[in-house]
Parts: sequence; C-alpha cells; structure tokens
Amino acid sequence: MSETALRDLNTVPSSDRKTESSSKGNFTKSYVGSAIENVDVSLVSIKINRNDDMNAAVEIGSSEFEYVESENLSDVEDVDTSIKTLLVGLDSKDWVLVCEALNNVRRLSLFHKESVLDMLGDVIPLVVKSLKNPRSTVCKTAIMTSADIFNAYNDHIIDSLDPLLTQLLLKSSQDKRFVCEAAERALVTMTTWVSPVLLLPKLQLYLKNRSPRIRAKASMCFCRSVPRLGVEGIKTYGIDKLIQIAASQLSDQLPESREAARILLLELQTVFKKSHDLNPTEPTPTTVSEVPEMDSWEHFCHSKLSPLSAQAVLRVTNIAREGLVISS
Repeated sequence: MSETALRDLNTVPSSDRKTESSSKGNFTKSYVGSAIENVDVSLVSIKINRNDDMNAAVEIGSSEFEYVESENLSDVEDVDTSIKTLLVGLDSKDWVLVCEALNNVRRLSLFHKESVLDMLGDVIPLVVKSLKNPRSTVCKTAIMTSADIFNAYNDHIIDSLDPLLTQLLLKSSQDKRFVCEAAERALVTMTTWVSPVLLLPKLQLYLKNRSPRIRAKASMCFCRSVPRLGVEGIKTYGIDKLIQIAASQLSDQLPESREAARILLLELQTVFKKSHDLNPTEPTPTTVSEVPEMDSWEHFCHSKLSPLSAQAVLRVTNIAREGLVISS
C-alpha cells in the first residue's frame, strides 16, 4: 500500500468524528470562497443574518446539481475532445467543471472504455482528489465515478486501488448519510467486479485499522469477497488463514464487524464440510475411531485457533446450524 494511502487512512478526518449533516442545531456553512478553503468547518461557525444573497450563493451547488445514475448516462458528444480535456477538467478549481469531468469519466468508461484504459494511472489520482473534496456534490459524484470505474475496468485498476479504497472506506464511515450510502454502494460494486484473489490482501490490511468504523466496513467487504473464490479458491487461498481472520473479527467493537465475521465463518464451515465430503479420509483398521474426530470442524478449529477463539467460533457456527435445523 502506498504511503499516501496509509497516511490518509490513519488520519481519520474530523468529519468522521463529528456530524457534518444535521438538520438540528446551528446551521453551518462549508467553505465560502477560497479564503477558508482548507479550514476545518467543524471549527468555524459562520452566522448569516439577513444575507439572502450570500445564502443563495452558498446553497446553489447542492440544490441544483443533478446526480445521474449509471443506467441513465448518455454518450459523450465528441470522444476526442472529451479525452483531451478530461485531465484538465478533473484538476480544475471550478467544482462545476470537476463534476462535469467526473461524469465524462463515467460516460467514457461506459461507452468507450478502451479509450481511457491507458489514462487510468492519471485519472484515478484525480478522482481520489475529488473524493477528498469538502463539497459534498463533488465527493458524491467522485464516489459514483469510482463505482463505474470498478464496473468497467475490473482488475485493471488494482495497481491504483489503494488510495481509492482508503477514501471509499472513510466516506462509507462518515455521518453524512447520502455520501455514506453512495460509498457503500461503490464498495459493493468493487467486491463484485474486482478479483477476490487480488482484493482480499488489500482489504486485510484495513481489518486492523484503529478506527472501528473502518474495520467494520472492511470486514463487510472481506466477507462479500471470500465466497467469490469458490470452494477450490478458498482452499487454495487457505481456509486456515481465513478462519483466523474471521475469528479475530468476532470480538470487534462494532456489530457490523461481528456479523460479517459470523457470515464468513458459516461460509468457511460449509466449504470445510464440502471439501471433506468430496475427499473423505480413508480409515485404516487402527484409526477408524479417530477419523471422525480428526476430520471434524471442531478439531479443525481447535487445531488452528487459540482455545478461546476456537470456543467463540464453535459457539457461533453451532448456534447458527442449530437455528437452521429448527427452522427447517
């Protein structure tokens, strides 16, 4: 992972710790003009009294900008012109031009993806820059752009994924609901279209992050990616490694992490039993009584985990299986 990505991740912005979008309390304006462009809005309270013109100027962005879903995007009018002006638009100081450029990235990825493939190394850092933008309109448009990039380019973005993944995990963990939901959808798209063999090692780094919300979002992504490996893929990746990862999340602070770990453990238990049903151990006369125990899920857990972790895993998987039996 790049140093920039790690630095971004370990410095969780104040917006993740303090509510940015509240319909109650003080009415806080974010970033009026370039003079306070880099000031933390949580430290600044701008009181607007009878100043309708200023109020309208600040409000115009969010109220008039229209977010276009991927299925409703239309093709660009001129491919060559759009490509030539793409990087300049993404790096513009005019947020409207940035949003237009981001939507052009989406259109080109959808209708002319080969034309942007060689530019991804330059495009993605600028998308990451927009993800960090304090203006919610730019941020959400960049999130939607990220999802379309995942959908179009799959594993081609893996070398540039680290800073993109960092920002999406951060945005999915913040309090501004519509940004958070968009980031969560982008992460689902990522786990759908990026190969789990390439993605899981990157996600694993975030499972030990100091932010419990980052860990929770990463756990959910990890849980979604593992089943895409398939039975043979999970065995190749290492079911023993995966059970240790899942067990460590069972005692995590947030319920999302614990639930993701529970789902993953049930998947691993199913794979373990399928693999042993397909390849049963041939017993010898001296080991007939020992084979069922040696091949059991319980023995596997105790052999790969500490006693306390093994007990926690078995408790979770046994309760879930008993519930399935009762419901059936």
